[in-house]
Amino acid sequence: MSAVAARTDRLLLANAIMGQLLTGVATRIFIISLPTIAGALDADILLISWALIAYQLAGISLSVVFGRLGDIYGRSLIYGGGFAIMAVSSLLCGFATSALWLVLFRFIQGFGAAMLSSATRVLAMEAMPESAAGRANGYMTMSFHGGLLIGPPLGGLVIDLVSWRWIFFLLVPMGALGVLLTVLRAKKGHTVSPVRAPSIDYVGAALLIGLTVGLTLVLDRRAAATLGAERTGVVAVIFVATLLGLLAHEHRAVNPIVNLSLFKIRMFTFSVLSLLLLATTTSVLGFLLPFYIQEVLHYSPSFMGLIFLAAPIFTIALAPASGRLTDRIGPRIPASIGVLMTMTAFGVGLLQRTDSRWILPTLVMAFMGLGSGFFNTANQTAIVASVPRDYRGFATGMVQTLFGIGSLLGISLGGALLTLAFRHYSGMPGASPSAANPDAFVASMNVTYVACLAFMVLALLASFLRGGTRIEAAPSPGGSS
Repeated sequence: MSAVAARTDRLLLANAIMGQLLTGVATRIFIISLPTIAGALDADILLISWALIAYQLAGISLSVVFGRLGDIYGRSLIYGGGFAIMAVSSLLCGFATSALWLVLFRFIQGFGAAMLSSATRVLAMEAMPESAAGRANGYMTMSFHGGLLIGPPLGGLVIDLVSWRWIFFLLVPMGALGVLLTVLRAKKGHTVSPVRAPSIDYVGAALLIGLTVGLTLVLDRRAAATLGAERTGVVAVIFVATLLGLLAHEHRAVNPIVNLSLFKIRMFTFSVLSLLLLATTTSVLGFLLPFYIQEVLHYSPSFMGLIFLAAPIFTIALAPASGRLTDRIGPRIPASIGVLMTMTAFGVGLLQRTDSRWILPTLVMAFMGLGSGFFNTANQTAIVASVPRDYRGFATGMVQTLFGIGSLLGISLGGALLTLAFRHYSGMPGASPSAANPDAFVASMNVTYVACLAFMVLALLASFLRGGTRIEAAPSPGGSS
């Protein structure tokens, strides 16, 4: 492991920022191009959606594994490899001649994104003094949301002016620059691998990958629609069996990929819980709000895009301040403020009606951005900095995995709650939610928001229960948990 920085390593910090920016742009720039790509490749919505699922699968299932590999063997090779794979796979995506090829190349792209995401936060923390861990994570939150901010307008402009293929080609130079920064940083010679690296828990890694793949296939609506109800049930059974197998194996493994003893660390466990709850509920909001804005209020997609800019703008503006506050007083207060801001977003959402103006959904997104700016920086600092230093890559990968699982849980939960409420308010037992009945749709949306507020109360409680005002790295746990 590299020594704790006495002063800021600007090259390493720039390298970490580039990784976050690239993954943020790659995440959002593809989504807006889905209809265009589907038409160009003569694919239906279910087939083209697998290009999203494949990317998610790789990111959710591999981030923790790559994070742990970085802890053991050093991060430079994995991080630089992630940039290289992102560059090559983006080039291949741009040349894809069919939807099936695009799905394959997107999986490879997700593979590279997982390699990057498993290291960015811990690299930023290694680039700065130990007392500046909050600021380091603030830069990471700011750069990722910067990618989310510029991705949609950049993608839309490229599609209109050139071709959908160039949304992938544009990522190639970003990946190449990341490789160059990684090589330059490696030549500086500060990062060293352990003289005698512990053995890799290959069985645990395989079980963890199988577990997250199974969870994705169970929760993702597009995957469930493709698999069918009967096959989804089989996958659910396999998921439970894999979970039990993973817990049993990791309990007795000498060097487990998931060291269960880390969950004895109070700050780590409650920070993980609050992140999962917040990621789940905010995913519900992100899932429902576009339908409300476009199909109930009848605003255009381009205008909706402007409304959605409010969230990343506020997140980018507040993330550095949250980082400085975390360094001064610890993560509990800023993270809890973030939860309260997000609860306010849902509270404003409850005021939305069928004839509301654009200002209400804009306020919802603004409070979402405020909440994200405060919460993400402080909470992710708590997760990564509270574990032993030789497990920080694992913790960074855990953050990425939790965001992915929370997103899937939120979409699944939001769809189920909306459907149940819509059938009640519409008086049609077998109906699917539709803005064709706007009164029932908005009433159902509000019921779903109330349920999310209940989850947010639990997130707030978990945020307060993390304890302590200062973050201290726990001592390295023993091999077995």
